[in-house]
Amino acid sequence: MPKKRLTPQEYFTEIRAGNRIALAQAITLVESNKLEHQKLAQELIQLCLPHSGQSMRIGITGIPGVGKSTFIEVFGDFLIKQGKKIAVLAIDPSSEQNSGSILGDKTRMNSLSQDKQAFIRPSPNSGNLGGVAKSTRESIILCEAACYDVILIETVGVGQSETTVYQLVDFFLLLMLSGAGDELQGIKRGVMEMADLLVVNKADGNNLSNAEKTEKQLDSALHLFPVKSNNWIPKVTTCSSSEKTGLENIWQIVCDYFMHTKENDSFAQKRIAQNKFWLKTSIQQKLEQQFYNKEGISRKIKEMENRVIKGEISPFYAAEELVTDS
Repeated sequence: MPKKRLTPQEYFTEIRAGNRIALAQAITLVESNKLEHQKLAQELIQLCLPHSGQSMRIGITGIPGVGKSTFIEVFGDFLIKQGKKIAVLAIDPSSEQNSGSILGDKTRMNSLSQDKQAFIRPSPNSGNLGGVAKSTRESIILCEAACYDVILIETVGVGQSETTVYQLVDFFLLLMLSGAGDELQGIKRGVMEMADLLVVNKADGNNLSNAEKTEKQLDSALHLFPVKSNNWIPKVTTCSSSEKTGLENIWQIVCDYFMHTKENDSFAQKRIAQNKFWLKTSIQQKLEQQFYNKEGISRKIKEMENRVIKGEISPFYAAEELVTDS
């Protein structure tokens, strides 16, 4: 691959040919905040769009320490053995102070990252709510154009706005721990309600009985939640990433879900709803971007901030003035 930046058509050709380096470079282009890069990225997305939509999009979340990266590596290895091409979009948290990000998932998934049937892309969430990067939606399209069968999206961890990931995926998997005290482990009820499968991880050794107990408790708790609109009954199971057990059952549940939702047309309806959601989200992002790119806006915002601090005007009036004048 030449070091010079390729044209959108050249990127598209390389991506369709299975060039992982070109795919990584294309995602970098999509992630860029430079206006000239964004224009090129959108041209590339338009080329890839007709070749997208065929993958199984699976979101994987859970509290820090639950073992998301380890689970994804062994689950990815398992899926490759089933003949699947795997793409992992791992979202790392960005620092609030300097917007830096650890981006260590590729290192933690050492075995999977070396497999030619896998593509792992760690990306900073850059402070975005929802536990996903702002470019994750576009990255999915690129990976699908590269013919990846299963796309696993690892989020930064369960938070108040983590539910945005639900608008990206077909299947929502929530990893849990046993023996951690409170069965809900600080996880928001809304996140649990969205889960299609709850997996109690680290079900091995001395922790096996605790894991099985937690499985029963979670199964009972799920019966208190409203019935999903797609009539899918969420499942609970156990696994051990270290011993690589329970993976077959997890995959069977995932396959059952896709069969169920495609038969009753809820799969297609969900993707339509997601496209509408991302249209509205993109409009909001573009309007915000245009606002902050206006000439002199930084100075005006600073002036309004000072007036708000002095109590001369309310934040709401200041915002109205800024938007109206701009």
